[in-house]
This record gives sequence, C-alpha cells and structure tokens, in this order.
Amino acid sequence: MLSLARLESILDTLPRLTIGLVGDLFLDRYLDIAPGICEMSIETGMEAYQIPQIRNSPGALGTVLNNLAALGVGLLVPASVIGDDGQGYDLLKEVRKLPVDASHVLAVSDRLTPTYTKPMKQDAKGSWRELNRLDVRTRGPLSAAATAELCKRVRQVFESSDGLIVLDQINETNWGVVNATVRNLLRDLAKESPSKLIYIDSRQHLKEFDFGILKGNRAELLRAAGVVSDPGAMTDQTVREAALLLASRTSRPVFCTVGEQGILVTQPQQPPELVPGVPVTGPVDIVGAGDAATSGIVTSLLAGATPLEAAAVGNQVASITVQQLGTTGTASPEQVRSRWREAKANSLLR
Repeated sequence: MLSLARLESILDTLPRLTIGLVGDLFLDRYLDIAPGICEMSIETGMEAYQIPQIRNSPGALGTVLNNLAALGVGLLVPASVIGDDGQGYDLLKEVRKLPVDASHVLAVSDRLTPTYTKPMKQDAKGSWRELNRLDVRTRGPLSAAATAELCKRVRQVFESSDGLIVLDQINETNWGVVNATVRNLLRDLAKESPSKLIYIDSRQHLKEFDFGILKGNRAELLRAAGVVSDPGAMTDQTVREAALLLASRTSRPVFCTVGEQGILVTQPQQPPELVPGVPVTGPVDIVGAGDAATSGIVTSLLAGATPLEAAAVGNQVASITVQQLGTTGTASPEQVRSRWREAKANSLLR
C-alpha cells in the first residue's frame, strides 16, 4: 500500500506542475426541466418542457481538466479546436474558471463546438434521469489550415509543459483534434524529448500510437494489440498479452483499467502487475472514472512516483468520483487523503 508520506509528497508537488493537454473539448450542457409544471404548446399540442436553469460544464478533454484542477495542479494548458459560436463562448467561460491558459484553444468559423445537451427530468420518485441526449458536432475532419495552426500550438504547449496528456475520444478516424497529422507531430516530439512524459488515452485508435505511455480499458487494449477481435473472447490472459505487446512496442509502461479490480500495470519486459482497486459501498456512477484515473496517474508520475504508485493514486481518485452520482465527479487532495485513511483502516481490519 502506498504510504501516507509518499502520498503527501505527491500531492505537495502538484501546485508546481504545468500539464499540457491535446484533444477535443466538448461542452456538456444540462437542461433541468422544472418538475410539476405542465405547459402545452399551442402549435403542436405537445408538452413544452420548462427550463428554469442551464448548467454548463467542460466535457471530454474538459473532464480531465476538471479532475486535474480539483487535485490542485498549478497550470493546465490545453491545445484544441472549437467553433467560433455561442457554445464555444459558453465552453471557454467555464474553462477559464479553472487554472487554465486557454490561449492555445483555436476557435474556427467552419466548425461547430462539440456539445452534448442533456435534458434532465425528475421521475415519479423525484430522481433525476437523462432524456435523449442532443449531440452537436461537425461530422468531418478538421481543415488543413486548422490542423496546421493546431500543430504549431501543440508544439508550443509541449515545450512549455512538464508533461502532455493526449485524449482521443472521437470514434471516427481523423475527424477529431488528434488526427494523423497531429499524431505524427506527437511522435516527432516524443523522439526529440524522449524523457518527457506523453500519456495517451484513445478510444478507437490506440493502435496508431507506437510511442508514449498508453492507457485504455480491456477492450481498447485488445483492439490496439490485435490479440482478439471478438470481445466475447476476452480473458485475463489475453488482456495481459495485449498489455505486454503494447509495452514492448512503445518501450513505456501501459496502464489498463479493469473496473473495480483496479489497474493492470505493464512495464517493458516485466510481467503485468495488478494494483487492486479501492472497494466502495453503495451506488456508483462510473461515468468519467477513466479520466479520474488518468488525472491521478499522470500527476503522480510527474511528481516522481513509480508506475505502481501512480496506479494506486489513480485507483484512489477514481474510487472517489464514482460515488458522485449523476455528475462527472472530481476528487480534491483532502478527499484523496481521507480515502487513503479509510483504505488503511479497512486493511488493518482484515
């Protein structure tokens, strides 16, 4: 178990860190439908939902920004492309509430700011539930001009930061910020500065990265390594084989999140090791758990932690966020300390 002194040393380092990020910034927009009010539309004869409040929050890459800020990182510097539109204005308004230098976020007129609009309605028991989500985004690649400008900004962010997080959440090939041109630039940067941390999390395209510290869940690692094509054939052994293959490909550690079991850490030419998850009780909401783990892992590595220590912190951060229901949670340093004490007490009881 990670010692409290080691944990304190990691947390004390975070305000001195500058972390760069590359990926798609989304706006998460929540529309809270007023309960108990029924107003009918004269035009359609259907109920017109009444929205007394709108809640905006940075999503996708913004979720990682939220997590890093909550942990106390000193400065966050994202490089991204959004639309020059109202949603972009609202997104940047929220981003600037964080310790963020937003000068490398490019706003372009030929692209929509990716926005997930989530109508929220109370059920008969008073619990909030999400209705059909409304997605706004440009379904196509970045222009050549936007990509060229983005690459300039990615290099500047990389050179000015202690480490770089790459988050590739767009399923379609080359439709997001992390397209082939940006990947090639990142590969060049990794060769130019091999000692600088580049941490990569990609839903669909992890196999395209032969450099950096890779992170994924079991299905993402299997897909990247090409070990099995059928998720139904996934076993602990095939996951370990995939992690070993990817670690040998990049010569860097590979982190695989395995749900409540914890995080599988695979270092080059070493057998994979499972860092057990932190048990939690009661209902959980796993949305954003992977991004929470990322924030704990990256900040710990930049603070001098070993990969196994970093995974332990990642597990602690994720265990806190999954208990925050109906929202993409975050964890503060004090919450991490408290969770460490709880885990320590539970281990003594056993």
